[in-house]
Amino acid sequence: MAVEFFIAGKYLKAKRKEGFISLITFLSVAGVTVGVMALVVVIAVMSGAETEFRKRILGLEPHILVMNYKGSYDSYEPMLASMRDNPHIKGISPILFGQAMIRTPHSFSGVMVRGILPENGSALIKGFTPVQLEEALSLDLKTGVLPGIILGKELANSVGVIKGDKIILYSSKNFISPIGQIPSMKRFVVKGTFDSGMSEYDSMLAYVHLGHAQQLVSAKDKISAIGIWVDEVFKVKQIREEYFNFIEYPFYIRDWMDINHSLFSALKLEKTAMFIILTLIILVAAFNIASALIMMVMEKTKDIAVLKAMGATNTIIRRIFIIKGMIIGLFGTLLGTTFGVVVCYFLKKYDFIQLPEAYPFSTLPVQLEYTDVMIISVSAIFICFLSTLYPSFKASKMDPVEAIRYG
Repeated sequence: MAVEFFIAGKYLKAKRKEGFISLITFLSVAGVTVGVMALVVVIAVMSGAETEFRKRILGLEPHILVMNYKGSYDSYEPMLASMRDNPHIKGISPILFGQAMIRTPHSFSGVMVRGILPENGSALIKGFTPVQLEEALSLDLKTGVLPGIILGKELANSVGVIKGDKIILYSSKNFISPIGQIPSMKRFVVKGTFDSGMSEYDSMLAYVHLGHAQQLVSAKDKISAIGIWVDEVFKVKQIREEYFNFIEYPFYIRDWMDINHSLFSALKLEKTAMFIILTLIILVAAFNIASALIMMVMEKTKDIAVLKAMGATNTIIRRIFIIKGMIIGLFGTLLGTTFGVVVCYFLKKYDFIQLPEAYPFSTLPVQLEYTDVMIISVSAIFICFLSTLYPSFKASKMDPVEAIRYG
């Protein structure tokens, strides 16, 4: 192979009669560089977006939910006791979901109420420690003392309340009174707001103590689900199959991957689509490599004939042009990967691209995964290799007698 590398290197360095071929070679390197760099940056942004969505969702939802087909249920203590000894469970809490209307002096709006136990709810509400939650959502049944409620930041802004304001929650559950059926209602005082970074949650969620939620929706001692947090979120399905097989009908289990399957599937599909689209840039550069090699074969007709007359085989001729094309592809891939990694580093470190409020994050999320970089680099090199096959094959099949006669 030393001879092939030597000749291929000489062809790259030599000054050609046709400067146009040199320009095509330069454009080929530039095309591969731009394509690889664009792929590295875009795929890193897509990976960063997926990671940010995952972090924000897991900051609001349990990793596993144990629910009942019949809706809310009671007598859940034995199930809680059987789960507490599981080595993979790092948190567990009963949760009650309910729909209500929130009324303030300024507004009237729908709200999704979640009843939680403050000592176990810090994983659900960002910005609150267990001690702060205990103070905000204490189960104080004294007359005249209003229970606390924590609202999503956007919900609080839309209904026009701040910390310390009083609100009324109307439940969809009715109760019988002397004047007929009237909606269940309960007064609360706003103890704070949370900002999850997900507008879908921040604009509709409100947290209260589990006991107060049960009173509001007339579901005494009942819950909607048992929330479970595990130590390894990406092994949630394996943990679910190994340790929760005792849960039978009418109970069922949903994990965070099932609940958000459509979102993450869409993100993966978009990531794949962007990879395919941007690979076309590298493909165009590969055509340039093929064009440069074909023109070089035409230029080096006499050289090929002389090499064959000296005993060079078809395989040696093929290798010369494959090596030359691969040097172009490797150099472009190396430059593109380097520039892409550098751009990702600056995007992540300095946050100089600000996103509008329509997005769930304020700056461009970047997460450089070396597996993605390797896949991009190998794919680019493979495409460049494919582009060298036809020109090298044509060069190897050249008849030396005809080449010398007409060269």
